[in-house]
Amino acid sequence: MSSEPSASASTSSGLMRQPGFVAFLAARLLAMFAMQIQAVVVAWQVYDMTRDPMALAYAGLAQFIPMLLLLMPAGDLIDRYDRKLILTLSWLVQALCGVILLLFSFYDLHDVRLVYAALLLYGAARAFTGPGLQSLLPQIVPRERLASAIATNSVIMRSSTVAGPLVGGGLYALGGAELTYATCVAAFILGTLLLAQVPVRYAMPRLNLEDGAWQRFTAGIAFIRSRPIILGTISLDLFAVLLGGVIALLPIYAHEVLNLGPQGLGVLRSAMSLGELVTGIYLSVRPLDRHVGLTMFVAVGIFGLANLVFALSTLFWVSCIALLIAGAADMVSVYIRSALVQFSTPDNMRGRVNAVNMLFIGSSNELGEFRAGTSASLIGAIPAAIVGSLCTLGVVGAWMVGFKSLRQVNRFADAAPAAKSVN
Repeated sequence: MSSEPSASASTSSGLMRQPGFVAFLAARLLAMFAMQIQAVVVAWQVYDMTRDPMALAYAGLAQFIPMLLLLMPAGDLIDRYDRKLILTLSWLVQALCGVILLLFSFYDLHDVRLVYAALLLYGAARAFTGPGLQSLLPQIVPRERLASAIATNSVIMRSSTVAGPLVGGGLYALGGAELTYATCVAAFILGTLLLAQVPVRYAMPRLNLEDGAWQRFTAGIAFIRSRPIILGTISLDLFAVLLGGVIALLPIYAHEVLNLGPQGLGVLRSAMSLGELVTGIYLSVRPLDRHVGLTMFVAVGIFGLANLVFALSTLFWVSCIALLIAGAADMVSVYIRSALVQFSTPDNMRGRVNAVNMLFIGSSNELGEFRAGTSASLIGAIPAAIVGSLCTLGVVGAWMVGFKSLRQVNRFADAAPAAKSVN
């Protein structure tokens, strides 16, 4: 046991010297930074224009619909073609969406349908971003450093979700939406330039193009169905966050419950991300590899309880602490889920499997925003948050019973497919 910290430190040090890994992290940091800034500003701008919770619901739905339609074709393309090129194009399209939103704000337009149209294009691009990033990482680092790379990558991603909302709220208060969207566009473009410097050294032979699209699609689905541990992992995330997520309700809480401005909204969004960041840093130094299945269930349960505290809170500092704890628990769950999926999937199927994974994540986030906004419109923001949190706890209990094999997973290696399945 005493040798584990030094071994982890050695792995992390070697990972930083891996050619292209630092450039990959920097590129992803900039792209995630832009996404987080844009998310907080769009949410504030839409609700400020309409003061209608359903407007927030439609904003989430506008991003979810194209992701739902395109994620599986995106996964197939990622398995067949250059993953780095596909990721670059998706970031450039997201930069274009930032330009559209910039022009919307510059000309002081008030038709919120134009924002929804830009978010439709943005969601289409994001359908390629998620599985592209997840599938590219194993081609940049060797397999023995993959677990550490996943944790380090998560830290970078979470650091952007801490700084992004804070900077977004500050830029919006300082220079309005125009300055904020211009910053997003610049970050996306710089990220694509850095990504071009990343060498791909561990790519496996690409998918045999003689297979039909339907055969390739069904092969990915069949693989996931044959791995109940993976199915249980990603479906747990889907329903827990879909039913219990409170992110979409933050503009309403900031406006009407806590009496905050855009900067306060940025702090609320960053509180959850700060919990994720601190936990991610710990996991990058001391990766989990014991009782991972049970740990994930406990983490999702804590996520639901913390969201319940937030739902009942009318004090700013209590709300921030609740979101901080929810973020820490979510980071543990995300880390375990990501590692299970990556370790269990052969390289020539990563695009399709990660597309399904991202579909579940996208469903839990974007569709969850629609669910939260609709519920808030019907019964009010506070009852919607309370009911959602209780539903999350119910999902945890049901999945612990229904996916016994997932609960019993001890180490990540226990979930890996047999060698013949990876060929």
